[in-house]
Amino acid sequence: MAGPGGYYNIGNAIGLLGGLALAAWNAGGSGEAATAAAGYLAGSGSAVALTVATLVFFWSGEVYHRAWADPDRPDARLNRQGDLLSAIGAVALGISLALLGMPLLAATAGLMHALGKFGSALHRPGAPPPFGWPTAWPDLFRSVVLLSRVPATLAAALALAAGVAGAGPEVIVPALLGPGVLLLCNLLWARADLLLFRPAG
Repeated sequence: MAGPGGYYNIGNAIGLLGGLALAAWNAGGSGEAATAAAGYLAGSGSAVALTVATLVFFWSGEVYHRAWADPDRPDARLNRQGDLLSAIGAVALGISLALLGMPLLAATAGLMHALGKFGSALHRPGAPPPFGWPTAWPDLFRSVVLLSRVPATLAAALALAAGVAGAGPEVIVPALLGPGVLLLCNLLWARADLLLFRPAG
C-alpha cells in the first residue's frame, strides 16, 4: 500500500501484532498465549474499545488508500470519509485510554485527534480557514491531528530510553517491545498525517 492509507495501516498492523505479542509474552507459558490474546482483544471494557478503535482505523486506512490511489487526483469525498472514520476510531481510542486511567493520552490521542479529524471531514477544500486561522499557515485541523500524537510519541520515546538504560535481562523484551512498537507506530501515523496536508480536491 502507498500513500497515507498505507502508512496508517502498516502502523495499525504493527500496533495490533505488537500488542498481541506483548500480551502473549507476559502470559508466560505457551498454553496461556491464546487466553492472553483474547484478553487483549476483549478482556475488559478498555480492551473492547481499543479493538473497536483498531478495526475502525483499519477501515479508515483502506478508505484513505482508495482516496489516494491516484496521487495526482485524490478523491476528496473518500478522503473526507477517511477523516470521519478516523475521528470515530479516535473517540473509541479515547474511551479505551480513559478507562485505563490515562487522562492525558485520552485527551490528546483521543479527543484532540478526533476533533482534528472531524474538522477535516467537515471543512470543504477551498473554504476559508475557521476561527481566523491565517491562510498562509498549515491546515488547522491537520495540524491538530499531528500535534495530538506528540504526547504519546514522547512518552514512548522516554519509556524506550528508560528500558534500554535500566531493564534487566528478564524484563528487557516487554520493556522494549511495548514502547518500541508505540513509537514506531506513531512515527508511521505522523508520516501519513503529513501526507494529508496536501489538499485533496
